[in-house]
Amino acid sequence: MGQRTPGRAPSPRGDRRRPRWDRRISALDCRRPHGALVPAHRQWSHQGLVPVDGRSRRRGARPSIRWRRPSPGGGRLLAGHHGGGGGESAERGTSVPRQRQVRVSAEKIKTDVEQALGGIINPRHGRDIVAAGMVKEIVVDSAGTVTFTFVLTREDPGSLARQARKAVEGVPGVTGVKMNVVDSADGGSQPAARPSVRPAAAPPAPPTPDELPSLGKVLAISSGKGGVGKSTVSANLAAALARDGHRVGLMDADIYGPNIPRMFGLSGKPEVQGGKIQPLEAHGVKLMSLGFIVERDAPAIWRGPIIMKIITQFMHDVAWGELDYFLVDLPPGTGDAQLSLTQIVRLHGALIVTTPQEMAVGDSLRGAKMFERVGVGVVGIVENMSYFVCPDCHARSNIFLAGGGSRLAAELGVPLLGQIPLQAGMAELADRGEPIVVSQPESPAGVALRELARTVITRTAGLAPAIPITAPR
Repeated sequence: MGQRTPGRAPSPRGDRRRPRWDRRISALDCRRPHGALVPAHRQWSHQGLVPVDGRSRRRGARPSIRWRRPSPGGGRLLAGHHGGGGGESAERGTSVPRQRQVRVSAEKIKTDVEQALGGIINPRHGRDIVAAGMVKEIVVDSAGTVTFTFVLTREDPGSLARQARKAVEGVPGVTGVKMNVVDSADGGSQPAARPSVRPAAAPPAPPTPDELPSLGKVLAISSGKGGVGKSTVSANLAAALARDGHRVGLMDADIYGPNIPRMFGLSGKPEVQGGKIQPLEAHGVKLMSLGFIVERDAPAIWRGPIIMKIITQFMHDVAWGELDYFLVDLPPGTGDAQLSLTQIVRLHGALIVTTPQEMAVGDSLRGAKMFERVGVGVVGIVENMSYFVCPDCHARSNIFLAGGGSRLAAELGVPLLGQIPLQAGMAELADRGEPIVVSQPESPAGVALRELARTVITRTAGLAPAIPITAPR
């Protein structure tokens, strides 16, 4: 034990008094390169060790003192608590040295950044982004933050900006990245985004629609509002074209309400041969519908991506064969099915079905505008339920307001293709799977629908498949 301090009486508890951290003994006193904190009232025999806890469990009990060697740097003493948690270094009597950070010069960082960016190739022209002049004004400050300008054109993929940032972040010595993304149309003078904000990822490009010559004239039959008789017009138009000797296919794209199977009196399941789905056929028309696959009472609770997959499968995985006309019965409105169809196949045009009622005309106008925005032309307007012909006196009566289809056609600048009358028993024939152009071709509705088919043939004779705008403007 060390010598007692002069002028101080010994403690009645002996030498085990509670330590106090009063001073640091010099290195010469403890024979170590650095001083150590020890109790001021006594020179301990093991001055090279540092007491980290002198608390007693009870009054008069022996103090529970744990010891640790001081850190080489004379820094803050860190001790683990009783029972674990950081006690590894205390129990082994060693301190955990701090990792020494190696500073990289700004010039070295800039060189490495240029080299990292030079490894990114722009797929638009096959050159790296540095050689192409897309990276400008690289600046590295003393803290390791890299600031540079990235010039991006509208034709370049948006993923290039993300690749550039990730490449710079991976360079040794870089502590932060500030990238100013500018549009080349602005000459790089104005940033397209705030310097400290990571640029938003560009939306994925929509698929390029295919031109399928084997399908013949591809026509979409649409309406802005449900209940206007769109499926009835589709079924009878397809049957009328087939009666005139044309090869016709009808795809029911109304995923949420597939009615085409009932209108043709079919309920079987399609077969698969050679990896292709074989369409069902009735009244000379090849048919494919979700109604052939799912149960009649099974609801289709699906989102847009699933709808697009179904339409794609119906277009590409069905053995349609060689056709003259391919009609697509779309659901009402302007939703996923309409957009999916325009992105999958190049359409020759769209037929808009409406009724004379002003409400239906307004909804049909929005549907027609949707096709115009995606680059698909409207062939014409079909006004269904235009009038009623009395079966006894043959007088013509306007059940709804007259002239709605004509006003819509005039506003869109397209022709009115036909006016289909109301006819008693027409709904019953549809429920039995008998299109009226087949069962009653000489009835007023049958005559009007057959005339509509001839008009469609004339109007689409010289039409080429449209090149749609895959994203609405």
